[in-house]
Amino acid sequence: MKADPRSALTDLFRAWIPQQRWFGGKGREWADVTEDGFFLDRGNPVLTVHRVRIEYRDGGRDTYLVPLSWRDHPAEELEAAFVGAVANEGRETYAYDAMRDRESTAPWLIHLSQGSSIGPMHFSPAGEGHIPEGLPGDILSTEQSNTSLVYGNEAIFKLFRRLEPGLNPDVEIHDALRRAENEHIAPLLGHVQIDDAAGGEPATVAMLQTFVPNASDGWRLATASVRDLYAEGDLHADEVGGDFAADSGRLGAATASVHADMARVLPTEPADRDWNATVARQMTERLDAAIGVVPQLQQHAEALRGLYAAVADSDEPVVRQRVHGDLHLGQVLRTATGWIILDFEGEPARPLADRRELDSPLRDVAGMLRSFDYAARHMLVEQPDDSQRAYRAQEWAARNRAAFCTGYSEASGLDPCGDSPLLRAFEADKAVYECVYEARNRPHWLMIPLQSLSRIADRG
Repeated sequence: MKADPRSALTDLFRAWIPQQRWFGGKGREWADVTEDGFFLDRGNPVLTVHRVRIEYRDGGRDTYLVPLSWRDHPAEELEAAFVGAVANEGRETYAYDAMRDRESTAPWLIHLSQGSSIGPMHFSPAGEGHIPEGLPGDILSTEQSNTSLVYGNEAIFKLFRRLEPGLNPDVEIHDALRRAENEHIAPLLGHVQIDDAAGGEPATVAMLQTFVPNASDGWRLATASVRDLYAEGDLHADEVGGDFAADSGRLGAATASVHADMARVLPTEPADRDWNATVARQMTERLDAAIGVVPQLQQHAEALRGLYAAVADSDEPVVRQRVHGDLHLGQVLRTATGWIILDFEGEPARPLADRRELDSPLRDVAGMLRSFDYAARHMLVEQPDDSQRAYRAQEWAARNRAAFCTGYSEASGLDPCGDSPLLRAFEADKAVYECVYEARNRPHWLMIPLQSLSRIADRG
């Protein structure tokens, strides 16, 4: 009796997918798995693309995109990318993660340059940007929820592993900002979509952007500045050679520029009291759930509930617009000419429809302010009782938070960091989320968001 290669594939996926960093269903029990695939390239190696549909015993469902490269013989140099072997017509063929197989990476850009349609997949180039055909792609190993390939120093290709109906915000916003000629993004070169098998809205598969060479990661720059401060025992933050405040100010201006262009070319609407009440209710619900995971939050609960209630009662004028949704120092690059803001996808764990909703730009401001706190305090984790370092960390964070707000204000004419109940509430909500994350993943880091909540709550 001949083995069914389709069944063999689903068995491979069942064993392989849970081990991947981009798989978001870790810890959930699978009830069933199905897949459908098609040939993207019939060269050597053969390249196929598979939609893997997973049903969980808790009733949830996810669909993941898995490109595979196929070889007639094992490739020792690709051992880390090996998915499994499948018996087919009396012989074995060997499947590899195609995103880690350099010889299988060129077809993505060839099809994008040509605007091809291959099976259910459609490639759409954008604008006049150059798509570098013929180059192989090298994988970035730092990503969690997606997989990216860098093609020389020219382009970066991001594959969205988990498929959801609709245009991904990363594509939508980058395309809008490209048309607005905003200088603080890496221009979009194209994107890829795949039809829904049931006739629904297509899902975004991937996007291609101009690669930013010789750029420095914002988190690394900020934490290097903090190390410089700690190394100078008798100097203040503004006296240290690695002072970061000027960069923080320019980053505030870049953020304001991006917000202004998003408001100019994408929808906006004024917020009403119902929106304020909904935001406050959701924050309160997240706090209540978080206390069950982090009991230490109980000491701040009354003050935080009061802060959220102030948002519900606030008359603060708010214009809702598209925002970044997950802005922090790890999402920005400094180049010789200024700051580039990356990854407008929002928080990947949230449903795509939620990530496309209009929001206050203060959510992005709050995310960056929280990131300054993390950069300042992360080195205190190993020395929690060092009061001198704690003082210097607070000084660095306050200086750079203020510089970011000043830069934003000077560029936009709006003070994002005045006495805004909404901004404080966004900061608190983010810190509550961080408490849950740290309690589950890095318990020794829990002190960072808890200390920040003490500051936020004590402001009354």
